[in-house]
Amino acid sequence: MNVFKDWFTRYFSDPQAILLSVLIVLGLGTVLIVGDFLTPVLVSLVLAYLLEGIIRKLVDLGAKRNRCIVLVYLIFLASLTFLILGLSPLLWSQVADLIGELPNYLKRGQAMLMALPQNYSFITEEQIHELVQLMQSKIAGQGQYLLSLSLSSIPGLFTLIIYLILVPLLVFFFLKDKEQLLRWFVSFLPTERKLSSRVWDDVNLQIGNYIRGKFWEILIVGGVTFIAFAFMGLKYSVLLGVIVGLSVLVPYIGAAVVTLPVAIVGFFQFGWSTEFAWIMGVYALIQALDGNVLVPLLFSEVVNLHPVAIIVAVLFFGGIWGFWGVFFAIPLATLVSAIITAWPRPEDDTELSTVA
Repeated sequence: MNVFKDWFTRYFSDPQAILLSVLIVLGLGTVLIVGDFLTPVLVSLVLAYLLEGIIRKLVDLGAKRNRCIVLVYLIFLASLTFLILGLSPLLWSQVADLIGELPNYLKRGQAMLMALPQNYSFITEEQIHELVQLMQSKIAGQGQYLLSLSLSSIPGLFTLIIYLILVPLLVFFFLKDKEQLLRWFVSFLPTERKLSSRVWDDVNLQIGNYIRGKFWEILIVGGVTFIAFAFMGLKYSVLLGVIVGLSVLVPYIGAAVVTLPVAIVGFFQFGWSTEFAWIMGVYALIQALDGNVLVPLLFSEVVNLHPVAIIVAVLFFGGIWGFWGVFFAIPLATLVSAIITAWPRPEDDTELSTVA
């Protein structure tokens, strides 16, 4: 008991450390309890961070902030309209085509599996039949799930429509009344908050850089993948480009997982051929350039984290907060690092003894 008391006294004797602890607990509790209800607010904050970087660049060039807000917001609305009316129907049509092709893919895959015992003596036909039955049962279960999902998607459609109205409004007010909202929030905090302010300044910079960098990474990786696959004649190039672009949200894990659909589509279209080898080679090149060139350029101002820390952050925050935990895994890990760095520490016993 005394050990815990001494530890608590050493690290929580500073009132500002207690304030920071309370803010962290309140923030985490809010996310866990009402995080699902705040999804439109979170989406709007992410978009506001993204647009704020563009507005700040224009203001630094001498333009007035209010005019920059109007210009950037109109560009944002135009981009959102293109996404809804232009890209979404094309993406949905490719998803429908892929679902229609799945039975043919399954038949070809089953034929390839049935041929394995002829080439490999240690594989028996009974094992292949069991594997095929297992795959068929899993696919049937997924089909029933998709059917139930489609029947239950009507309420979600209304929710999506509400989000499409709320999010642009919230983004506009977050940009327009940024200083007013920050002053309102700060008014609830104590006057002595140097530690919390130092941590917030660091994390705020990291989150802004991360969101803007991640947006450009998704856009560049997805766009380059689409152009490369379309040029090589690969089916579903738009769908695969979107999937590969979004995979960068989950560092390391996303690139490994998305390799499977790229390889499956390429293999069933071209088989074991030079075209398939070129597709996988180009995909590997895109991933290598993303990790070794694009990421260092876009995230040069973000605190470097060890890959183990990133993977642990993705698994931990994704487990407690779902998609948003995965998306904000790196900023949240940066927050933890900033708190550990800025946390007030008592002087070492050796230094105290030297002073004495």
